[in-house]
Amino acid sequence: IIAGEAVLVPVARNSDEVDSIYTLNETASTIWGALDGQRTLAEIIDLVVAEYEVTREQAEVDLYELVAQLSEVQAVVVEGAA
Repeated sequence: IIAGEAVLVPVARNSDEVDSIYTLNETASTIWGALDGQRTLAEIIDLVVAEYEVTREQAEVDLYELVAQLSEVQAVVVEGAA
């Protein structure tokens, strides 16, 4: 984490296989750190609401959008997803 932003670098055998490097803002970095496989998404929403001045509804939208984006690039695996 650099200046509140996380940098995600895909693991690859060589640099030719790396298409992109991803940066996460402070809120997304907090969510990334909470995606530990132990917390539920509802618990992570509670964490975001407690830490940032956002409504529960906005935290939920932001969380699901981020998880969808991370899942798309295979940075996370959603349990129970087909």
